[in-house]
Amino acid sequence: MELNKINSLVELFFEKYEEINRTSDQQFLKWLKDNKKKFLTWKEVVMKVIALSDYLKKGLSKGDRCVLLSENRPEWLIADLAIMNAGGVTVPLFTTYSEKDYEYIIKDCNPKICIVSNDVQLQKIKKFISNKIKILSIDNISNEIENIESVFLRYEKKENLEARFNFNQEINREDLACIIYTSGTTGNPKGVMLSHGGILSNCEGAQEILNSLVKKDKPVFLTWLPLSHSYEHTVQYVQISLGAKVFYAESLEKLLSNMSIAKPTIMTAVPRFYQNLFIKISNNFSKQKGLKKKLIENTILFGTKILKNERLNFRQKIINFICEITVRKKIKKQFGGKLKAFVSGGGALDQKIGEFLNSVGLPTLQGYGLTETSPVVSCNIPGKIKIETVGPPFKTNQVKIARDGEILVKGENVMLGYWNMKKETKDIIIDGWLHTGDIGEITKDGNLKITDRKKEIIVNLGGDNISPSKIENLLCLNDKIKQSFIYGDKKTYLVALIVSESLENKNEIEIYLEKLNKNLSLVEKVKKFKLIVEEFTIENGMLTPTLKLKRKKILEKYKEDLEKLY
Repeated sequence: MELNKINSLVELFFEKYEEINRTSDQQFLKWLKDNKKKFLTWKEVVMKVIALSDYLKKGLSKGDRCVLLSENRPEWLIADLAIMNAGGVTVPLFTTYSEKDYEYIIKDCNPKICIVSNDVQLQKIKKFISNKIKILSIDNISNEIENIESVFLRYEKKENLEARFNFNQEINREDLACIIYTSGTTGNPKGVMLSHGGILSNCEGAQEILNSLVKKDKPVFLTWLPLSHSYEHTVQYVQISLGAKVFYAESLEKLLSNMSIAKPTIMTAVPRFYQNLFIKISNNFSKQKGLKKKLIENTILFGTKILKNERLNFRQKIINFICEITVRKKIKKQFGGKLKAFVSGGGALDQKIGEFLNSVGLPTLQGYGLTETSPVVSCNIPGKIKIETVGPPFKTNQVKIARDGEILVKGENVMLGYWNMKKETKDIIIDGWLHTGDIGEITKDGNLKITDRKKEIIVNLGGDNISPSKIENLLCLNDKIKQSFIYGDKKTYLVALIVSESLENKNEIEIYLEKLNKNLSLVEKVKKFKLIVEEFTIENGMLTPTLKLKRKKILEKYKEDLEKLY
């Protein structure tokens, strides 16, 4: 399939269905939370999209917004496709937004229809929905609210629905597909307008990387990141382009057990997931003794050498082969046994974690992107992983480094702009180049390397620029430290907020910090810290839905405590 010739995400879906075979009973979508329901086949999904979009046409005109508030499940993708096929624009909402965010977004995007999964989600936005906005539910809520299943059943009775229906061919690549609100670390969310062509160009760039992983069998994905996240939203259409089988995970807590059921070949996640994985596997390794311990040490040593393209001698190759059978194979089995690659995005992956996971048999490809770029800009390539970089830029976009080191991106994947924010759009897109706010460089082998975040740089009293995220990532490599926050703008030294399970861990953390400081530059050393047990969460407003620190919110609560450390 030539993705550069496809006009819309709807066309991509229907063309892939034709390619697979119109009568296909090939398995497509399955929600692991609802084991009573069987796999939905491609044909069943197509029929449901046709039925729902036919129904939505009565309430939507071209460009009308339709809010979609649901946990991950097959109906999410069905609704997304149906909204676009009906001429509408999907506005996905995180199920973890604050009440203030829901109120702001609904008022800002002014939807004609709201699709909610159940009564729990409806209650979050009910007070902000006027009588003019139509509500449609996925599960049965009440007699007053139409549910999707009843729509499907009603349309199933119509004769030959498939034959009389053609997908919407009036949609162009330049047309608006969705408005994804960035959670933002400060202020109100911004509505990022992504086009059909922008997401399709991202699929094209991803296909080049993933084709090497799925040469023989159809790929299997296990989805757990919220589909309202631009990263996972686009991954849906990558899955379609590959003709993949897709499982929707129950929850983060059940992810490992879900992996043993789904046996995914590819899985996407954010750095927080890999950090937790690293700690879990490391803790298990630390308990081993004798020969097992020696094998683990060699697994990491030789795995890292191979990752860095360092040659092994004959003896090392034999030992590495034994490590492959006794250690890596067992680890892979815990994750379903068929995993070809983890793909990391949505933030910086610590280099040590990346090296570790790759060395123990869990290939991890770090990529880079923003919601504003649909979202991927670059990604490491299987077999050519440069763990300290985020890989080469996709061929579907251009990347250059500005004089001040800022990463600039140009291409079809760049957003159409911010919804209702012309000034902010002009400030960030200049002469077609998106100013990312990230600092980086292009390596001699053409890979993009992120060195800092322009807006999150701490400038101390000496005028030194310091990256807080780098130090925070290093602190969180210790299993006694759940989260950390570095502070020190216009100060003589850095201090930290450290989240731990117990205040009794203070001595161990002090010892770890002392060791860490020896490997940091003078200006990066953390002199003092405040230990707390309350975690930074989405619920208390200190994490974004993509698990990034809301620095302004954390400072509002803890600034006085941090100032006492000086």
